[in-house]
Amino acid sequence: MTRIAVDAMSGDRGARVAVDAVQSCLAAHEDLHVLLVGDEATLKTEIARHRKSAGMDRIEVCHASEVVGMCESPARSLRQKKDSSMRVAINLVHQGEARACVSAGNTGALMATSRFVLKTLAGIDRPAIVSPIPSRRGHTLMLDLGANAECTPEQLFQFAVMGAVLASAVHGIESPRVGLLNIGSEEIKGNLQIQQAGKLLTDSQLNYIGFVEGDDIYIGDVDVVVCDGFVGNVALKTSEGLGKLIAQFLREEFSRNALTRTAALFAMPVLKAFRQRVDPRQYNGATFVGLQGTVIKSHGDADAIAFASAIDVARMEVEHNVPGRIRELLAHNLGE
Repeated sequence: MTRIAVDAMSGDRGARVAVDAVQSCLAAHEDLHVLLVGDEATLKTEIARHRKSAGMDRIEVCHASEVVGMCESPARSLRQKKDSSMRVAINLVHQGEARACVSAGNTGALMATSRFVLKTLAGIDRPAIVSPIPSRRGHTLMLDLGANAECTPEQLFQFAVMGAVLASAVHGIESPRVGLLNIGSEEIKGNLQIQQAGKLLTDSQLNYIGFVEGDDIYIGDVDVVVCDGFVGNVALKTSEGLGKLIAQFLREEFSRNALTRTAALFAMPVLKAFRQRVDPRQYNGATFVGLQGTVIKSHGDADAIAFASAIDVARMEVEHNVPGRIRELLAHNLGE
């Protein structure tokens, strides 16, 4: 039985979306058990809507009296909200009651609390945020996406190890190709930090393919792209903005006049297939990798489909023992 703690109160849409997502995941996976964390009365009301649905007997409600706000200071939430749904869910992982935690809450607070309660793996200086990015090959794993604005070469090397483990364990890539994001693919390009990280990766036993550029994230032959959190977050938000811009342009062009509206009807199957391939909901669920436990961050505005994707990421990482495999690969590459 895979036991996952779900912070049902955080995020923009509240408990209803979380419970809807949990119900769909329980119906799809008979080995899943969910510890639903939040205000007991609210959660029981939401659960009652699904009382006849399959799998709902595998929910256990864990009461939490507080909620961390989306704009709340991470330090304040860590010090003053010890009975928040977020903190209680992470505590359940620390206590061994759950194998993973899923939350759509405040990213800074979730990272700070996770790091404080669970601690990092031996050999890992800082956790990183990793998520799949749509690409012509299906997807590319990219990290860090915002947890660490500045990184040492050694930390970038650790990110590469963690990304390689995720690509192999969860996504089934036997020998994932790891690239270091740079302003050019030539060996002479990049600052001292990138140059030194490149040397560490070259000397490692990872399948390191060298420096990659921004367009390689989407159209290159790379499985894992490594960068610091400042660069990664800018790249991620740029990608999200570009996707929205393309969608807006398509809507405007297809609604321009009667002829283009007619053309839109004929193009609808292609447009639906395109939308499905780039639908951000199926990529929802960023991993806080490098912790002594599994923590998955759902987008704050996730609907039930997207939130269910985040729960599924947690389930797969538990099944493949990602923290343990990171520990093993890191020790192997460092010769420990």
